[in-house]
Amino acid sequence: MKKRLYNAIILATCSAATLVMSGCSDFLDTESPSEQTSQVIFENEGMARSAIMGIYSDLAGTYVYGQKMSVNWQGVSDIELASGYNSDPSKELTSDTGAANYYSDWYNHTVQWQYVFKMAERASTAVEGIRNSAAFNSGNATMKRFLGEALTLRSLAYFELVRRWGDIPYKEGTSESDLSNVYAGKTDRDEIYAALVRDMQEAIEYLPWMGEVGDYTCERITKGFAKGLLARIALFAGGWSVRDGNQFPDDSNVEHYAAGTPGMGEINGFYVGRVKNWKDYYEIAAQQCAEVIGSADNPHHLDPDYGNIWKTVCHLDYNTSGENLFEVANGLGYSGDVGTLMGREMTGNIGFGNTGWGASYVATNGYYFYSFTPTDKRRDYACWWPLFTKESNKLGEKMRNDMMNVHFGKWCYFWTCDAYRTLAQAASGRPNTGINWILMRYSDILLMFAEARYALHGADSRDEVARMSAREALEAVRERAFGAGSAEVKNYDSDFFEAIVNERAWEFGGEGIRKLDLVRWGLLDKKIEDMKEAMVKMYDGQSEVKIFDKTYQPNDIPTTIYYKMHTGVSGYPEVDIESVNFYRQLNGNPDPDNYQELTWFKRENNESDVVSRSVRILLCATGLRAQYDYSSLLGQLQYGSQIGEKLATYTMGNKVCNYRHLFSIYYDDIYKSNGYLKNSYGYDHSVE
Repeated sequence: MKKRLYNAIILATCSAATLVMSGCSDFLDTESPSEQTSQVIFENEGMARSAIMGIYSDLAGTYVYGQKMSVNWQGVSDIELASGYNSDPSKELTSDTGAANYYSDWYNHTVQWQYVFKMAERASTAVEGIRNSAAFNSGNATMKRFLGEALTLRSLAYFELVRRWGDIPYKEGTSESDLSNVYAGKTDRDEIYAALVRDMQEAIEYLPWMGEVGDYTCERITKGFAKGLLARIALFAGGWSVRDGNQFPDDSNVEHYAAGTPGMGEINGFYVGRVKNWKDYYEIAAQQCAEVIGSADNPHHLDPDYGNIWKTVCHLDYNTSGENLFEVANGLGYSGDVGTLMGREMTGNIGFGNTGWGASYVATNGYYFYSFTPTDKRRDYACWWPLFTKESNKLGEKMRNDMMNVHFGKWCYFWTCDAYRTLAQAASGRPNTGINWILMRYSDILLMFAEARYALHGADSRDEVARMSAREALEAVRERAFGAGSAEVKNYDSDFFEAIVNERAWEFGGEGIRKLDLVRWGLLDKKIEDMKEAMVKMYDGQSEVKIFDKTYQPNDIPTTIYYKMHTGVSGYPEVDIESVNFYRQLNGNPDPDNYQELTWFKRENNESDVVSRSVRILLCATGLRAQYDYSSLLGQLQYGSQIGEKLATYTMGNKVCNYRHLFSIYYDDIYKSNGYLKNSYGYDHSVE
């Protein structure tokens, strides 16, 4: 429970940190510092520390990692669905759901950047104040660490802005009191990424390893996380994204995505591209990860028990293996909706709180579940079928069969601490869980290294610093998932890049990583379409289904499942997951006295049910492309014509832009920009 002491420090110092700021501007809601106040603050270690703590407190805000970036803005990928499969996503334009389905227009008030910009501005104030201080320039070690933290926090803020909104206003300094440098247009994202890389390379030099100095725990910026963040930024800087060729037409440094790829073609001047020197960025990523892996001072390791990562964070404890390089520190009762808005579901008003737990703000699906090898220990932390509820006045779990709404299993009420349970049971609403948001884990270092090293030197070339190859890094992650000596450790896709794509899905489901990974690989559209095709064929039940590196025949997935109950961690009856015949058809109940049964996926040839569900699946994320044609797929389905008729009554396609993964700029920010900003990608117009 000691990590809550750090939250107390943040809460106590937030008011002191605001002393750094005075004056204001409507544009981007940034604030300009008082020069005299800044001089006073950053010559004093205690006051400078309070200013830095104030930036950390911004991380836990609702529109940063307290809720939006941790939960709602995960969006739609192949394995994550913000608010599920909508009946008509093209009509829900002003909610997180609309954003998740790529139809959002500039009136979407739930997708705004002002709080992230505010964090960037505060960090810039600290950077400038520390750089100009006599304390820093005299070589004060504490002030150097503070500068490393401020540079990293500023880079983190701008990184989140640029990978979610694309080309954005960017400035390295603070806002002037006369607002002379506040109003600005968009800066090319490639320039921003280059600046962030430079800042992070400097920041790393000032930072200690976790545990090396004072209270530099996983809730503070340390060298390991800074190196990992630089690697992550570099991979995005060298990755694919949709671009506005109308505003930034110079293609001399940018290559275009392969012509003719469905859903990726250039239209209206919008195209998918990446910098031609992408390998330079991959070199940076590989180097930074290798230096973490190979350092004798590195305190980070894989937790031998994957489940322990989630049990400890839910209990508000530190991970003793140092798996978590950085956690956003939430305060119990003050910040953080992680757990209540996604996780193992519990209904409300049954004795554990009014609002329940594990709502489906972000959920997954049967496609993701069946992508796992049955013996993968991560599967049931990624995909959790049961619901904890009260029926016939008895508490316990019941099994569910809706493959369009499978909950993530990484957050569980019964793993939380006594203090949270007491708070939840007494609250009339949804109390903040205080569960930290894990921003980076050591397995990410290994898999980023594997990806970058493979792209540059192949799977089996060993890095001298890391003392391992890309293949060895991948297999280190798989060894934890399957156990040492398991044949599955080396049993993965023969295409090594595809193996990495799959492994990152299995390792990080629900952690806000998958959608953005797919974006930078240029695979978001393809993987979503792969998921949709597999899902409708699973409901159809007539043909083989391809899921990741696996192929299922119709009889491989049962029409009825049978399962036993046992007493689990809750102390109440729970589904014995190991007893379920998920992967084989049985002729009947193996033991009616001990096994319950359930129709699986509702595949009882109910035409209206299959048609309705298939339509909702195929409508998913159709704001991502300009247009869609499912005629070929529908021709393979027994109810294809009925599905097609119903699909034709809905909007599919944004009509303007392919690969439209970026958020729109909120209309109020555009109006307040004095004409400097405008939306791209067709977001100035509602879908007709």
